[in-house]
Amino acid sequence: MDQTQINQLGDELYQAMLKREAVSPLTSRGFDISIEDAYDISLRMLQNRLDAGERVIGKKIGVTSKAVQNMLNVHQPDFGYLTDAMVYNSGEAMPISEKLMQPRAEGEIAFILKKDLTGPGVTNADVLAATECVMPCFEIIDSRIQDWKIAIQDTVADNASCGLFVLGDHAVSPRQVDLVTCGMVVEKNGQIISTGAGAAALGSPVNCVAWLANTLGQFGISLKAGEVILSGSLVPLEPVKAGDFMQVSIGGIGTASVRFT
Repeated sequence: MDQTQINQLGDELYQAMLKREAVSPLTSRGFDISIEDAYDISLRMLQNRLDAGERVIGKKIGVTSKAVQNMLNVHQPDFGYLTDAMVYNSGEAMPISEKLMQPRAEGEIAFILKKDLTGPGVTNADVLAATECVMPCFEIIDSRIQDWKIAIQDTVADNASCGLFVLGDHAVSPRQVDLVTCGMVVEKNGQIISTGAGAAALGSPVNCVAWLANTLGQFGISLKAGEVILSGSLVPLEPVKAGDFMQVSIGGIGTASVRFT
């Protein structure tokens, strides 16, 4: 694809987000879109957000668990950028009816970095050494693509289907919890709807962060000290609507909750 096409598609996705009007899949339009093209489209979409006054505060890994890969029929991880306009505190009301179109919630473990991580060659030990703490998290993903009919290029171009996210009230050292075996319980409106464990995300959330650092390193991008890194869902995606209340509990780490309006 040429730069003009990339810019047009990135601008189209940004306008779709603002207007809350989903667009047809980019991969259905006759373009030959490579993964690299899709990331360039996502960067154009991000630049629109930055030009509007938002700032990058972290990055996310998507489509890491088999459950999510099977639900979306996308069978490799991807990544996107988090901005300060996306984050909410635990227990806070989240206005998804005003901001999102096709929201789905997923329980995750968030990593807060104290050192930069620059790939290639980042190991799990490097990730643990660079992590200040881990926190429970809900990511509320959204798609600007109609009916979630996404190929990997569609979700990559759409900033890895980023929507909003919630960080819990508790934080612990990554060395104080077994991030492979730690259990997750997700509740919706008082009912348990799913359970998972750290191993659901590429064998360990630490593997996910290492994968992200090494993948971004190929593009000359680092994970930065102070950034929030969302390491991928440990449970199936759950559609949500205004009026729902959700809570995620992670053994050894804590809880996060969110009220949707």
